[in-house]
Amino acid sequence: MQTYDWIVIGGGISGASLGYELAKTGVSVLLIEQSETPPSATQFSYGGIAYWSGTTELTRQLCQEGIALHRALSAELEGDTQFRELDLLLTIDAGADGEAIASTYSQCLIPPVLIGADQAAEIEPLLNRPAIAGALHTRHGHVDPVQITAAYRQAMVRLGGAIAIEQVTGIAQNGGAQHGKMQGVVTAMGTTYTAGQVVVCAGGMSRALLRDAGIPVRLYYTQAELIDMPATALRLNSLVMPADLKRFPMEAKAGRAEVDALWDDPTQEIVPPIFDAGVVQFADGRIRLGQISRALVDPNATVDAIASERTMRDGMGKIMPKIQDLPGQWRSCLVAFSGDRLPLIGALPQLDGLYIFSGFSNPFAVLPTLARRFAQHLVGQPDPIITSLSPTRLG
Repeated sequence: MQTYDWIVIGGGISGASLGYELAKTGVSVLLIEQSETPPSATQFSYGGIAYWSGTTELTRQLCQEGIALHRALSAELEGDTQFRELDLLLTIDAGADGEAIASTYSQCLIPPVLIGADQAAEIEPLLNRPAIAGALHTRHGHVDPVQITAAYRQAMVRLGGAIAIEQVTGIAQNGGAQHGKMQGVVTAMGTTYTAGQVVVCAGGMSRALLRDAGIPVRLYYTQAELIDMPATALRLNSLVMPADLKRFPMEAKAGRAEVDALWDDPTQEIVPPIFDAGVVQFADGRIRLGQISRALVDPNATVDAIASERTMRDGMGKIMPKIQDLPGQWRSCLVAFSGDRLPLIGALPQLDGLYIFSGFSNPFAVLPTLARRFAQHLVGQPDPIITSLSPTRLG
């Protein structure tokens, strides 16, 4: 059986981009994904690139590098990522204090501008003018998440990388966690793929996979619910999201060190669910509406999909009523996050040769540039940014 230099677990945007960047360095790479179209965070993402949103020296730099890379990426990969830039409207509910909400964005690399409801409705005529006090407006990048991932995969294969469609069920190691050495991975089909180095890019399933190997990591996940609507003649002029996002405060509560142990109890719901009313239309006319986020420990937990869909349709209907009753299908996926909104990137000290690349809260803005930096770091070009994102920072 062939031995690879690197095995990348997970074929979403994180695994595909890292697999490509590793292959570019000349090492042999195997990318393993459980199915051709897994119900992953990549598959059901909005695909937004919030390059304006960096609030620290680190995130501002990554956002600037990221948008520059996106603008040239289709040509580099020889595959259309469907990159474009469009208006973003962060809506402010009627009766809310727009100035106070706008002030929370003041540290952004490009702070969005507060505009009135009439101006917001001029940009996006589908908005229900009486339902909003105004909006924050800026330009926003966008890609088709499936198309960019496919472009990365195809480019990796052209460079000699390989892809296996199997579910990874275990880490093969010589010796136990705390002192072992990486040997490869085992799949549900009973196959063992061997490699000296393995990197886990399995998103919301990364924690469980590592836990089963005896390796703790402060990586968590929400179950995100959304509605996918087929292509329609209705046209949105912008991407619409709420200015007062509830998802990030929810993640901050669910990712506290003091609740970490609860994430290993499948009966737990760490914090109550939230709903952020947002909508994006892809270049081909499809619409994605969402989203409800739940901190359910059991990744296979059942929820009332009918009630969830009604909540999302009613909530979005208040802001954009013409979208409310369009035909569509309820979907769900796991979205990974860390305890401090920064990704976990680097070696896992418990097992020599095992790495993680996961937990991106602003994935499409920063993932391409971090994949490039990480790959170069791994082949002997030390990068202080990658070092700062080591999983050991969280204990």
